[in-house]
Amino acid sequence: MTTLTDIPDLGPDLHAATGLPTRVSLPDTVSQTMTMAWRAMLKMRRNFEQFFDVTIQPLLFTAMFAYIFGGAISGSVTDYLPILITGMIAQTVLTACVATGVQLREDMDKGVFDRFRVLPISRIAPLAGPMVADTLRYAIASTLTFATGIVMGYRPGGGVPGVFAAIVLAIIAGWSLAWVFTWFGTVGKSAQVVQGYSLMVMFPLTFLSNAFVPAETLPDWLQTFVKLNPVSHVVSAVRSLANDGQFTSEVGWSLLACAIVIAIFAPLSVRSFKRKV
Repeated sequence: MTTLTDIPDLGPDLHAATGLPTRVSLPDTVSQTMTMAWRAMLKMRRNFEQFFDVTIQPLLFTAMFAYIFGGAISGSVTDYLPILITGMIAQTVLTACVATGVQLREDMDKGVFDRFRVLPISRIAPLAGPMVADTLRYAIASTLTFATGIVMGYRPGGGVPGVFAAIVLAIIAGWSLAWVFTWFGTVGKSAQVVQGYSLMVMFPLTFLSNAFVPAETLPDWLQTFVKLNPVSHVVSAVRSLANDGQFTSEVGWSLLACAIVIAIFAPLSVRSFKRKV
């Protein structure tokens, strides 16, 4: 039986014979990416359990962390909420990013991307499309986390504009960090392996940061790592936007870190993806 992977890649000769362009233009790449994003959103609508980690988890973890650690860290739950809510944004978005790589690996194992190989589409579109769709999941997770905090007594000093800016920044950070887990999805041998890799990265990035405790309370050697951790910059930027309504330098550092992550892991993901399919 002949499969798609058995069909030889004729490269430029095929394009010459069919009259198709040898390179996909930028507008076509954007259009194809959005088509793949729409496909991913339809898949989410039919499999609503994909939203559990961005709907149930924010409610559960926010309440649990607040009532367990609030008194020990800040003296009361109310005083801890300005620290916790903004930190939970980072953890929730990162957790949602992990699912991006795992689902990519599952689709590759099922042969879904073999069908795209014979199509004249951009090689980055099948990767970037689902990630664009995942921005909806990041938005839901961030909004529900803020809503849970407000119900518990959190009052963001930045008001609606500050909270909105914080959510936008969280979505940008989530989309950029998702490229790391997308790369894991292309190099991992199975979905279970990808999940293991991703969790080993996610937990240090979130818990060894200023997400849940002030960095000043940590040992000196750990403070150095926390200050270099890009998640710490994102958390600080989200706090300045939501709690104070201020665009501090942390916002700029966060966007710079996001750009660096994309510049490194997007090409790695595409290159690894092309080798696998």
